[in-house]
Amino acid sequence: MNLEARKIEFIQEFLKLQSEEAVSRLEQLLKKERNATDERIFEPMTQEELDKRIDQSESDFQNNRFKNSSELLSKYK
Repeated sequence: MNLEARKIEFIQEFLKLQSEEAVSRLEQLLKKERNATDERIFEPMTQEELDKRIDQSESDFQNNRFKNSSELLSKYK
């Protein structure tokens, strides 16, 4: 059975569901899968973008525009 046929069969079975709990679990599973797919589809930055970020970070540090780890940790306690 090809993917399209499997999808159609799944949808038909899904439409027969009467349990709200089952629908909720399937919604959660779909959301989890969508998020995992989004994470796999990312484009790495170019060398030029990386260099620009490094330059910006160095500039921020030299101009005292940063927070140390204890400042960040205290924000989340």
